[in-house]
Amino acid sequence: MTPLKTLVASLAFAAVAAPALAAPQTFKLDTNHTFPRFSYSHFGYSTQLSRFDKTTGTVTLDRAAKTGAVDITIDTKSVSTGSALFNEHIQAPDFLDTAAYPTATFKSTKVTFDGDKPVAVDGVLTLKGVSKPVTLKVTSFQLMPHPMLKKDAIGANATVTVKRTDFNMGKYAPNVGDDVTIDIAIEAISE
Repeated sequence: MTPLKTLVASLAFAAVAAPALAAPQTFKLDTNHTFPRFSYSHFGYSTQLSRFDKTTGTVTLDRAAKTGAVDITIDTKSVSTGSALFNEHIQAPDFLDTAAYPTATFKSTKVTFDGDKPVAVDGVLTLKGVSKPVTLKVTSFQLMPHPMLKKDAIGANATVTVKRTDFNMGKYAPNVGDDVTIDIAIEAISE
């Protein structure tokens, strides 16, 4: 093969191989290890902690291009406060109104990286039919082969504080805190 043909063949191979090396990777949420939690002040006496037990979605990352996408759906009827009575109270129209709004969603608009790790995710949180822009701060992130499944997996923790009055859930505010901190722990497996 002449040097020119070798160069052309090398460039053609590089053009085909480069996109494969930088291809985005999609991860499906592991529903057994993904739990959005929320906390708020209860009359200043204590910080109440609750969570949602059913969450689905995907995370797509292209670490080479430093881009990504997050799409999460939370089953609001799966709220778990530790009390069956309070679960019903939180699902009522004054708060989550799960009969009318059985899901909450978060859809990213931008993922910010520091090096090869995401550190913030801008997006739109829709809760009780109200959509607001929020920024999740990523407090930890890991991407590595899952030791049991032998596939790439990610894990992350992220947090944001919102005002429940912004989502038409202001009953008892400010005595029951208007500020609600949402923490989400996710694990997801490569598809």
